[in-house]
Amino acid sequence: MARIEDYAMVGDLHTAALISTEGSIDWLCLPRFDSPACFNALVDTPKAGRWLLAPESGGECTRRRYRPGTLILETEWATPDGTVRIIDFMPPRDGVADIVRIVVGVSGTVRMRGELVLRFDYGHIVPWVRHDEYGIHAVAGPDAAYLVTDAPLQGQRMRTISDFTVTAGERVPFVLTWSPSHLSRPRIADPEAALESTDAFWQHWSGKCTITGPHRDAVMRSLITLKALTFAPTGGIVAAVTTSLPEEIGGTRNWDYRFCWLRDATLTLQALLAAGYTDEAGAWRDWLLRAVAGDPADLQIMYGIHGERRLPEIELPWLQGYEESAPVRIGNGAAGQLQLDVWGEVLDCLALTRNALLKQPDDAWDVQVALMEHLETVWHRPDNGLWEMRGPRRHFTHSKVMAWVAADRMVKGIRNFGLPGPADRWEALRDTIHADVMAKGFDVGRNTFVQAYGRPALDASLLLIPRVGFLPPDDPRVIGTIEAIERELMHDGFLLRYRPEESDDGLPGGEGVFLACSFWLVEALLGAGRRREARELFERLLALRNDVGLLSEEWSVEAGRQLGNTPQAFSHFALVLSALELHEDAVHSSDTPPHTAPEDAPEDAAAEAAADSAVGN
Repeated sequence: MARIEDYAMVGDLHTAALISTEGSIDWLCLPRFDSPACFNALVDTPKAGRWLLAPESGGECTRRRYRPGTLILETEWATPDGTVRIIDFMPPRDGVADIVRIVVGVSGTVRMRGELVLRFDYGHIVPWVRHDEYGIHAVAGPDAAYLVTDAPLQGQRMRTISDFTVTAGERVPFVLTWSPSHLSRPRIADPEAALESTDAFWQHWSGKCTITGPHRDAVMRSLITLKALTFAPTGGIVAAVTTSLPEEIGGTRNWDYRFCWLRDATLTLQALLAAGYTDEAGAWRDWLLRAVAGDPADLQIMYGIHGERRLPEIELPWLQGYEESAPVRIGNGAAGQLQLDVWGEVLDCLALTRNALLKQPDDAWDVQVALMEHLETVWHRPDNGLWEMRGPRRHFTHSKVMAWVAADRMVKGIRNFGLPGPADRWEALRDTIHADVMAKGFDVGRNTFVQAYGRPALDASLLLIPRVGFLPPDDPRVIGTIEAIERELMHDGFLLRYRPEESDDGLPGGEGVFLACSFWLVEALLGAGRRREARELFERLLALRNDVGLLSEEWSVEAGRQLGNTPQAFSHFALVLSALELHEDAVHSSDTPPHTAPEDAPEDAAAEAAADSAVGN
């Protein structure tokens, strides 16, 4: 089975496919990110569905890359008989979903092997397949798929096989199109025209990026990845395109991430606004407002890509799981948890929008007031916390800090923008919450904040205390917390989000280091004046990306491999913001839009060393 980092992604802003270094599409949900998958080898074996297209001799590719500024993947194999390239992409959606694969002869003559195994409903249903003048037509229940190619096709043991040769200069296209089965056959896409238009789409989008600096290429690749995780019709951004990739190989911490988390809201907006993507930022804000509409008491931590609230968690026993890491789950039961931090995250996000787009009226203020009025009545309750712990509820320090954030942002909206509301009352509440956190969430003897009131365990979310403005980044209590987290949560140079054995999170087993948390440490170190260490950690994190610049959720330091769902939006948002702040040599409060660094920002080693020396690092 391919490693998680062996996968690259192509997508059409409605869904996405994962393609391995062996040329196999092992994961694809149609027609949406959250639809049942038709290629499921990622969480089982090839019999559960895949589309292999590679040299007959097989094996991993020699090299691959994305075309600069695009989501068009080019994979090459250098064989004894010649070199062949496959161009994989999904054109932006125009009614039906297409995935296009163009085999290009680079040199010599290469024998190729294609194997299409369509298995709808997460590998559960084998479609009826018939040949036609264009290729094949497969139907199962609501799903229809059409494969169009000039290459020979032959049915073998409920698979479609294609054996052919490609010579230098020859191009052999394959187009797989999905459509609802009750509709007539959709138009047949021109693969070369689709390639040209897809390239133009991504080049135009990438060309709007305003970011400069030494890490621009890495930032641009992360931004393209984040754009690919966007569901264009609604503006929602999924946390990842996969479900049930394990946080521990062989473990049971396997979750469905094909939904939109509110905890990502502020990070999402900061990254997009900093790069100049105001349209995407506005679409995300609009999605957020639609999703949270209703009774503030019913605010959820996540929603479906259309804003759906019901995301029932179901196990699929016929799938054995990635490297036998069962169960495979769809839906996510954490949607029903109480996580008090989400009120703060929503209000922080909307404050950021207000501060970034000063000329626009705050048409969401009534919603914000309703959310704040409800939070006033519940902020003191125990909850499940940021990490969706399935153990007992408790008073998580981060949840209380985010309640403080909510009150702080509402007060600033009233004081700074003249919006209506009880500023004095919310100022008093803000002070009350601050005092509560300092009295119950801070361990004076160890000089560190703790994960939850009355418990000694630590949590990487405490690194966000300066980011949200609860305390300055150079406050001695923040410095002490950074040092304690480094001592107790650092694992081979990267951060665990917490230690499961100390946190009673209600789940067996362990997990890898959490990549977003290590990026938070980059920002915390920068704010503490430890610039050199911040840059060194950032460079180590960049080295964990795969060969095409993608990051999953976690990293196994023991096995030296990626873990968890991929590509992970949380990891890529954190990468973008860390890079921008390192380039700018400054940290930003979460309600302040960062901007690209001035042209005279120190970029060379001598200037950076001088900056370190100036602050005593």
